[in-house]
Amino acid sequence: IRFLHLTRPNIRALKPGERITEHGITAEGLPDGDVRYSINVMVDGERIHRVVGRESDGTTRTQAEDFIAKTRTEAREGRLNLPSSRKLHLTFASAADSYLKKIEEIGAKDYVNNEQHIRLHLKPYFGTMRLDKISTFTLQKFQKHCREKGIAETTTNRVLATYRRMGRRLAEWKLIPAPPPMVRLRKERNARTYVISDEEEANLLRAALADSSSYVWLFIKLGLATSLRHSEMLAASFQNFDPERRRLGVTVKGGRWRSQPLTRGITEILVREQEMAEDRDGWIFPSKTSVSGHMESMTSPFARCVAAAGMDAGVVTPHVMRHTAITRLAETGAGITTIQEFSGHESLEMVLRYTHAQDRAVDRALDRLERRTIIEHPRAGKTEKS
Repeated sequence: IRFLHLTRPNIRALKPGERITEHGITAEGLPDGDVRYSINVMVDGERIHRVVGRESDGTTRTQAEDFIAKTRTEAREGRLNLPSSRKLHLTFASAADSYLKKIEEIGAKDYVNNEQHIRLHLKPYFGTMRLDKISTFTLQKFQKHCREKGIAETTTNRVLATYRRMGRRLAEWKLIPAPPPMVRLRKERNARTYVISDEEEANLLRAALADSSSYVWLFIKLGLATSLRHSEMLAASFQNFDPERRRLGVTVKGGRWRSQPLTRGITEILVREQEMAEDRDGWIFPSKTSVSGHMESMTSPFARCVAAAGMDAGVVTPHVMRHTAITRLAETGAGITTIQEFSGHESLEMVLRYTHAQDRAVDRALDRLERRTIIEHPRAGKTEKS
């Protein structure tokens, strides 16, 4: 390599604060008259930015050149283990694209959730990282990142489960030599047992009206009235809304299509929303910035409203609205098949989890019945003669 600027005379002439950069090597003059050498180069798609040392410690430009050469040699040695068709190490984004393409080809039922987890959470964070450089420590930092963004532990765990599944399948398909490391999932506070009370619902809706998001109020009303999942609501459109039959066509978990029953109240709200919408056949939750044309997440606005309503955003997630809606229907004494049609669960086993709500409804009915009958047996106060 020939240097035109980073020459010995120019380096000696450096004043404090001045620097010369050439071929990825920087010499910087320090206040004490010393010179610091650093490197900033791209090696196999990864940027290497390091301080090599000071001139007073014996560091020279030649040592900086040797450091770059050594780094590139190690990268070449690492490439010897790569498949013959691949010249660079696999980035997370490329690995994720390959994974999604393959599970779509085989018709995997978990494609929808996997694609959403990768697009909304994993790619934005891990994107250009080399897959083989992701460590347990990297994943722990990702968990911290999710907590700081207000993402529920349950969601973070589902996203990491997708990451783990992706790694295992890529290893099975021989696209990577071994699955990447995994981190211990944090213990979840089970949101499935939490039911929003009438008072909490009122506080939540008041907070939604005061929030900066113009759609979070409708999101909450729709969630508590229909039991639709977070992603199902956001991907719903007025084109599939039938106010006469009180049904909303949606794509649900697993990619199935189904017709969601609607209450009269939410039907009237959707009719008004449709009349005010720019596109009366468009998305119920439109977005001009997303590729899909509809909002991709309401996690942050919902968390703000939950906090403003005095509830724990770590427990009360959008999925709690689904659990609340199904529980409320079960408490009316509705039959199992009716609950299944409302909730969209494929198996009756999942629906049977809500029978506890029916048990409580029966208990309350018996309590009311008992208040209308004689509480004490007529002979309760008498004792038998011995």
